[in-house]
Amino acid sequence: MRQIVLDTETTGLNPRTGDRIIEVGCVEIFNRKLTGNNFHRYINPERDSDEAALAVHGLTTEFLSDKPKFHEIAHELRDFVQGAEIIIHNAPFDLAFLNHEFERMGLPPFVEHCANVIDTLVHAKELHPGKRNSLDALCDRYGISNAHRKLHGALLDSELLADVYLAMTRGQNTLSMDVEIEASGGGIVLEAGPLGEILVLPAAADELVEHENVLAALDKGVKGECVWRKYSPQG
Repeated sequence: MRQIVLDTETTGLNPRTGDRIIEVGCVEIFNRKLTGNNFHRYINPERDSDEAALAVHGLTTEFLSDKPKFHEIAHELRDFVQGAEIIIHNAPFDLAFLNHEFERMGLPPFVEHCANVIDTLVHAKELHPGKRNSLDALCDRYGISNAHRKLHGALLDSELLADVYLAMTRGQNTLSMDVEIEASGGGIVLEAGPLGEILVLPAAADELVEHENVLAALDKGVKGECVWRKYSPQG
């Protein structure tokens, strides 16, 4: 499955009042692996950013003045996402801008070029009800470093969201023992064979002594019985 993690930066909050896209970042995932085949463009919006938006992304009018306009990158973006599943955090915001930009050019809405859209904010709220589910909060929750994120950036945020999405959905991809294995050569389908004998190697006496020393040190540290004692067969 080909998936595209997408983010945009904009001049403000509402495309209907003239706000425009100023940056698009896309990160490709294929079969749950990052491919490195990414798409990133800065865009001249032909207007200034609101002060609040500028404080978020830091992309000044001067910096964007020599960048291509949206209609100059739209077909390239469309071809990149064509037929893929799109992953966005708070999808209605980005899709409103993308659909508006495509419709301004007389093209079908952006969503019509994609297989479907996954909103990771909705998914996160289902997994973690009542908790903060911003991108920064999810990075903290799943142990993904965002220390280098001083300002919002479309490509940087897409890269972080890709890691968050893969971590957040890891448990949804289980292995089945009733699979078929396709031979790498001639496309011959073989039934999965039986599992080999499971070998159990017990700890040696000196290893058990060392393990007990570690538990004793933990007991001393908590001034009582450490939690590992509850799961120790000798505890």
